[in-house]
Amino acid sequence: MINIREILAENIKEKRRKIGLTQEKLAEKAGMSLQYLAMLELGNKFPSGEMLDRLAIALNIETYELLAIKPSANNELEILRNDIIYEVKTLNENLAKDITEKIIKAIKYSFIEEKKTKKKKY
Repeated sequence: MINIREILAENIKEKRRKIGLTQEKLAEKAGMSLQYLAMLELGNKFPSGEMLDRLAIALNIETYELLAIKPSANNELEILRNDIIYEVKTLNENLAKDITEKIIKAIKYSFIEEKKTKKKKY
């Protein structure tokens, strides 16, 4: 199981690399020491809320993005599975509604035809 420090460490590294910053430049922009940033990226330290905010500003992202868990293949499969289940249930509901409407129509039609037949006999 991944812990919050590992998630934070991975997100800092990924976001920093994505915008082309070195550890030195990010540390400078966030107002922290290079050693402290390195410890964060290794998952050995966890910053205060204020430090999280400063990192997010330096990385030009929202603070919550530093702590966001990326979808894994398992999460993606679970989402897909839930979507399929929902679609099948919706399909079944729509199908059941459609069948019910057709049955009601057929019953009404049979009563109309029965009345026509009775009128012809008399």
